[in-house]
Amino acid sequence: MQPYEQNQNAYGTGFARTAAQVDQGLRAFMLGVYNNMVLGLAISALVALGVNMLATTSDPSAAVARIGGVGLTQFGVTLYTTPLMWIVALAPLAFIFFFSFRMDRMTAASARGTFFAFAAVMGASLSTLLIRYTGASVVQVFFITAAAFGSLSLWGYTTNRSLSGMGSFLIMGLVGLILASIVNIFVASSALQFGISVIGVLIFAGLTAYDTQKLKEMYLYGNLDSEAAGKASVLGALTLYLDFINMFQFLLALVGNRNQ
Repeated sequence: MQPYEQNQNAYGTGFARTAAQVDQGLRAFMLGVYNNMVLGLAISALVALGVNMLATTSDPSAAVARIGGVGLTQFGVTLYTTPLMWIVALAPLAFIFFFSFRMDRMTAASARGTFFAFAAVMGASLSTLLIRYTGASVVQVFFITAAAFGSLSLWGYTTNRSLSGMGSFLIMGLVGLILASIVNIFVASSALQFGISVIGVLIFAGLTAYDTQKLKEMYLYGNLDSEAAGKASVLGALTLYLDFINMFQFLLALVGNRNQ
């Protein structure tokens, strides 16, 4: 890797910066990434909780239907038992494709707004977790995931070892994981689902460290101006957000307590 002093023209300065300046800029960039990610997670959590409160009821006389022992309001029945559930489930994927095709033409501000809108839609999709699993279990696994994510991201940021080789392996593993998940939709094997969950946790744990290092190198060697750095911060937040959410869901599938 190049020494920090060789990184030129970043943020449009037009001159070589000292190691201290680069280090300060890097910390500011990564702080922006984490701030956007945490705000995205907070939005998702609040939307998931709000949708769950509207969709469920603890009053048996007010329940229109039940799923896994949880009473549903009319809104919940419409959201979780009609084709609308597929729209809610697939909407986050539509946002991902939108980001992929439009990011280069978006401003940093519009990219940030789109990311927060994506987080809200993802929260609505994740609200189903509060029906399948107990609230205490969801909270417990969330904090376990947060601790693991923080440790892995810190390692990816501080290690001097290149993780590029591991990244290629993880991407191939992710493709295999997606294919196995599609197959299990049809075979509905509990053993296969357990294996998918274990491998999913490991893959996204590795991707957390790999993506953090990749973001660090993007700043150091990308020669980003302020606008490009702003968009990179949002894209980085989206990447780490997805690592967190996927690791959380696979870990919840492994150790979460289901509603009876």
